[in-house]
Amino acid sequence: MKRRINKVAIIGSGIMGSGIACHFANIGVEVLLLDIVPRELNEKEKKQGLSLEDKQVRNRIVNSALQDALRSKPSPIYHKDFANRIKTGNLEDDISKVSEVDWIMEVVVERLDIKKQVFDNLEKYRKPGTLITSNTSGIPIQQMSEGRSEDFQKHFCGTHFFNPPRYLRLFEIIPGPKTSPEVLEFLNEYGEKFLGKKSVVAKDTPAFIGNRIGTYSIMSLFHMVRELDLTVEEVDKLTGPVIGRQKSATFRTVDLVGLDTLNHVAEGLHKGVPTDEEHDLFAMPDYIGTMVENEWFGSKSGQGFYKKIKKDDGSSEIHSLDLKTLEYRPQKKANFATLELTKTIDKVEERFKVLVNGKDKAGEFYRKNFAAILAYSSNRIPEITEELYKIDDAMKAGYGWEHGPFQIWDAIGVEKGLEIMKAEGRKPATWVNEMLEKGNTSFYKVKDGNTWFYDINAKEYKKIPGQDAFIILDNIREFKKIFSNSGVVVEDLGDGILNVEFRSKMNSIGGDVLDGLNKAIDLAEKEYQGLVVANTGKNFSVGANIGMIFMMAVEQEYDELNMAIKYFQDTMMRMRYSSIPTVAAPHAMTLGGGCELSLHADKVVAAAETYIGLVEFGVGVIPGGGGSKEMTLRAAETFQKDDVELNRLREHFLTIGMAKVSTSAYEAYDLNILQKGKDIVVINPDRQLAIAKQHALLMAENGYTKPIMKTDIKVLGRQALGAFYVGTDQMVAGKYISEHDKKIANKLAYVMAGGDLSENSYVSEQYLLDLEREAFLSLTGERKTLERLQHMLQKGKPLRN
Repeated sequence: MKRRINKVAIIGSGIMGSGIACHFANIGVEVLLLDIVPRELNEKEKKQGLSLEDKQVRNRIVNSALQDALRSKPSPIYHKDFANRIKTGNLEDDISKVSEVDWIMEVVVERLDIKKQVFDNLEKYRKPGTLITSNTSGIPIQQMSEGRSEDFQKHFCGTHFFNPPRYLRLFEIIPGPKTSPEVLEFLNEYGEKFLGKKSVVAKDTPAFIGNRIGTYSIMSLFHMVRELDLTVEEVDKLTGPVIGRQKSATFRTVDLVGLDTLNHVAEGLHKGVPTDEEHDLFAMPDYIGTMVENEWFGSKSGQGFYKKIKKDDGSSEIHSLDLKTLEYRPQKKANFATLELTKTIDKVEERFKVLVNGKDKAGEFYRKNFAAILAYSSNRIPEITEELYKIDDAMKAGYGWEHGPFQIWDAIGVEKGLEIMKAEGRKPATWVNEMLEKGNTSFYKVKDGNTWFYDINAKEYKKIPGQDAFIILDNIREFKKIFSNSGVVVEDLGDGILNVEFRSKMNSIGGDVLDGLNKAIDLAEKEYQGLVVANTGKNFSVGANIGMIFMMAVEQEYDELNMAIKYFQDTMMRMRYSSIPTVAAPHAMTLGGGCELSLHADKVVAAAETYIGLVEFGVGVIPGGGGSKEMTLRAAETFQKDDVELNRLREHFLTIGMAKVSTSAYEAYDLNILQKGKDIVVINPDRQLAIAKQHALLMAENGYTKPIMKTDIKVLGRQALGAFYVGTDQMVAGKYISEHDKKIANKLAYVMAGGDLSENSYVSEQYLLDLEREAFLSLTGERKTLERLQHMLQKGKPLRN
């Protein structure tokens, strides 16, 4: 019988428990969140005259924890209304309700004795066949399942989410001795398809996969910094975005996670892996031990490797810890000649060869660092997993690495990696040399659009499972490419569907991208059935090319700028009014022009983590690529009989005027940027392109007909214009906005009111586009706008338009 998850029980409402509860609520599952009953009243409860028997008191711990989670930033929930899917209770009054759920997850403190007590109670009420799992970061699953019933053990395993559960995609599944294969298969699929995770089945070994390799990587660095005499700033410079890691790099990340947490995991590994060849490395170096004793845990204690210092003038600045003296000092800029050589290399994987060949301290660091982590990872197979790709998946999904250890090794070259290890005194696993001796020179290869990995047991390449649900652009780009220029690649996805992939810097939209979009639409209209716009960049698109706009404005080449903006508008309108269905697949930052493109697609298939909005006000202009027109049109579509139409228009005006950006795709519905009943949200970003293709194909097969351009958009003329002008005057008077901000807002008001019309009227899209373009051009001539454009250009940021 098909297993379905309609309701889950989360036992334990701490940071992880509440976060997991929120993520199940994110995907539409009903959640029962339970925690212990307080044993004494707090001061507030005493003043209110409450007793320990009052429900408000009995549920205080769980309710407080959930509210703390919901108030945290970044938010654990896609939309505030989703919190209504979570019901709270306590482990005395409400534990019997676990008989009604499909999955029970224990997320209590990391102590085996307490977990066993919880299981004793749960087993009294759990109905046979119900999934029961433990979210543990290291306690052996075998020990937790000992003494339990046969049905319990069959349906029990570890399910390790990483914190925060909404944002980190790793979902480790750790079977116990008697876990049913059906349970493992179900959880693996459920994690991928419903929770949007990268599911990785791990062996029941200390810290499993992610934390075993991740903790080793950090501990290796802790010991290495002293050896190489590196500063905190230098390490974070070397281990951040330059190698495809988070901006917080190493020491800032430890401050965020908490040095106490890392110390706990490292101590567990030091005790739990006595035969590990790197066992001694899991012992904290002296300077870290002193920090732990001083309780310098990072953000939670106010100081760690970094500390905010208040200056005499009341301002504050961040100081760094001197690892020699353990005193805080002003930050020092980190510079390395080797890093300068990578500045022109956009693809991270192409930097690794340059980095390991560096002649300075940075080069030495990378050789030592990579030699250690690559050798260690190879030696963990088959101890923690049989398949090398699972280690890479775990490090990418759990630690935010752009490339896992074996992908880095492939980028360096397997033989070159071995050469570096030998020089550094590192010994890799014997299977690596055996692989090379058989003529296999890489850990991965691409075949027929799929990624294959070297299987150590079979001594041959095997296809990574689960790829049938994905379309991986990196794997098909070269042999499915039918057009490319400096800004885009157009690929044939099969079944008559094309894809336009932005390949410009930061996926900004310039003339080359617009040319590519038009070429793709031309091709699709002649020979194909539909078009998708999707890419695998860090962000979908952060806006238009600032350099082009700034130079035209400075040179006062307004005819050329007018033509450029009209070309942008016309291209967006082609997305809406072509003879083939168009689907936009935005993800992450989708700002300005990226948002305008999405607004004009026939359908949007958005990743849940899409942060979308029209943010042009920040640089002193209004949306000029059809965004102002489109929000006016969408406002008019919401007008209802007997409704206060001006209020509807004001909501859409403020969306632009306040540069609102959704914190998830679901919030974009509130802004009317995504539209209910038309646009959809995909939880797993790996599946997004395949789903977008399915929708384009479905629209085509259902008989897609080119839409007719709208000529009946209701605008409110002077009624709206007067109200908006009064509003901006009041904002200036109250010193909420500047005179320049007022000028921008009034230009937008003029467009969205439909101009200075004496009465409500019906206008065309082209009429609004012309007003929009005229307003945009007039604002680019403003001195303050030019200053903002220049500032952004100097910062290396694209114009979010």
